[in-house]
Amino acid sequence: MSLSVALRHSFADFKLDVAFDSPLGVTALFGRSGAGKTSVINAVSGLLRPDAGRVVVGETVLFDSENGLDLPVHRRRVGYVFQDARLFPHLSVRGNLGYGARFAGGVDPVKFARVVEMLGIGALLDRRPAALSGGEKQRVAIGRALLARPRLLLLDEPLAALDDARKAEVVPFLERLRDEADLPILYVSHSVGEVARLANTVVVIEAGRVVRAGPTVEVLADPAAVPSLGLREAGALLNATVIGHHADGLSEVATSGGPLILPHVDAPPGTRLRIRIAAQDVILSIARPVGLSALNIVPVQIVSLRDGNGPGVMVQLRAGDDLLLARVTRRSATDLGLVPGLDCHAIVKTVAVSGADVMTLPANR
Repeated sequence: MSLSVALRHSFADFKLDVAFDSPLGVTALFGRSGAGKTSVINAVSGLLRPDAGRVVVGETVLFDSENGLDLPVHRRRVGYVFQDARLFPHLSVRGNLGYGARFAGGVDPVKFARVVEMLGIGALLDRRPAALSGGEKQRVAIGRALLARPRLLLLDEPLAALDDARKAEVVPFLERLRDEADLPILYVSHSVGEVARLANTVVVIEAGRVVRAGPTVEVLADPAAVPSLGLREAGALLNATVIGHHADGLSEVATSGGPLILPHVDAPPGTRLRIRIAAQDVILSIARPVGLSALNIVPVQIVSLRDGNGPGVMVQLRAGDDLLLARVTRRSATDLGLVPGLDCHAIVKTVAVSGADVMTLPANR
């Protein structure tokens, strides 16, 4: 099942004109505040009636202005999770989950047990929302939406109101949701880190228009996307497999461009990973350097260079089958003679890769 969206709508001082397709898994709607991300999911859910457009989930048409079709909210079977969990304070967690199941014809014990296990909320069932942390509330809100058996799930910046500790608590459950829910998920975010960790597809929106869309790995590695994503957040994703763990607390992983040494990765050998390498943490050298403290020196070839508005240049690199980004000054690019096709070496400090930059992939992906 996939989602196809094409919408046009005029607000008093803003025009929305977007079109994109969302496959199974998480499609991140990324952009700055006010770009139109929430307006998009409100239109998909039926909370906003656009001036024109078409929204289709699988073979079900939710909205088609040309043919005068506009399914009411309660018939769209869309699960919507807001920034604030919006749980019913007078009901227990079990009661809140049961409320969602009412829209699917009642509680299915098997489905209920699966959702509770997936979100890790079994110990919370008899608590009231007032006794839950922010992260626990969001997990319950997601469970309530899932138990309504939606055609698709909409998550409007579900981590925005949480501190770093609570975000770290929720993210693993969102990863399981992405991998196991078997439905399209639209995830609104303005955090590149969240997008890198969770999204299969990225749709970048600026001023109500789609400026870039595609697989996450391709969009994040595209120098042309950096102005939209943010210079400090720029970075690419590498696919890797855990080789083993060393006695000094470091882990070794295999990538298509060669092995990397990382801070300890809590995963057994053979585990597939996706690793985010920030562009600002990559140093380039024409010759293979010696006498460095950095443990990771990867042979690369320059694919392209893109000048920024300031003194910087974003360099796209090919490392085996993967792409990397490096942020260097224009002076360095000139002094080193960096041009497309040039072979050189990318240096990545081991400690520059944090635990949040290492994502575990399921075996079938």
